[in-house]
Amino acid sequence: MSALASPEATSSEQLRRTSLVDKGFTSEVFAWGEGRVLKLFHKWVPAYKVEREYKVTQALHAAGLTAPATYERVAVQGRLGIVFERVEGLSMFDHVQTKPWTLFSAARQLANLHAQIHGCVVPVELPSQREWIRGEIDRSLELSATQKQAAQRALVDLPDGEALCHGDFHPANVLFTARGPIVIDWGRATRGDPLGDVACTSRLIRNVSLPSWTPRYMHQLLTCSRGMLHRVYLKQCLRLHVGTRQQIENWKTPLAAAATSWRLPESAD
Repeated sequence: MSALASPEATSSEQLRRTSLVDKGFTSEVFAWGEGRVLKLFHKWVPAYKVEREYKVTQALHAAGLTAPATYERVAVQGRLGIVFERVEGLSMFDHVQTKPWTLFSAARQLANLHAQIHGCVVPVELPSQREWIRGEIDRSLELSATQKQAAQRALVDLPDGEALCHGDFHPANVLFTARGPIVIDWGRATRGDPLGDVACTSRLIRNVSLPSWTPRYMHQLLTCSRGMLHRVYLKQCLRLHVGTRQQIENWKTPLAAAATSWRLPESAD
């Protein structure tokens, strides 16, 4: 490689020589040297969301929380990426794939881990949950002005909080490692109401489809068990948090509106 090669050219060559480790709705993850991975976002993901994930994860790791170390931002073939510590471990989702009969115990464990996150000290760098949701509603390209106004009105009546909130907490974002569970994908982390964060996961369990590459039996299992899975998770959460189902449900409208800003564009690469 020429000494005059640009950093992006060097990264492109490295990408051609490496292997895909994992993939998700917004990104692909590649091996990236010793003990590191590159989370390479799809072109449709806005730069501000990549920058936010970089800064938030860096702050969480520096505070001693169970987030991977964050090294640098890169651009490869017109796509933005972040180089993270490589965390060796099986995700909770992959564990359930290999042992489907553990689905409901995994739901309880998910609730336990979620409550542990809510009990952590929040780095000062994290924005408020309310402001993050408000901004996502405003940035949505799918909602009409009337729909945005209705969502913002619903958000006004919801409580603030000082808990660490992940914002995208689900089984694929929990890795079981030799040093214990490590939580990844902190791009939507905020300081806020823990019941609002529970509502985020509740919404995912109830509504989100599995990726197309997931084994067919997992799609069938989720279809048959989604309702019970949601009840198990929520019941355990309410054992560990002060609050009611209605208080969690009150977050439904603003969260659904905010989620439209993350929806995959039909013309995405």
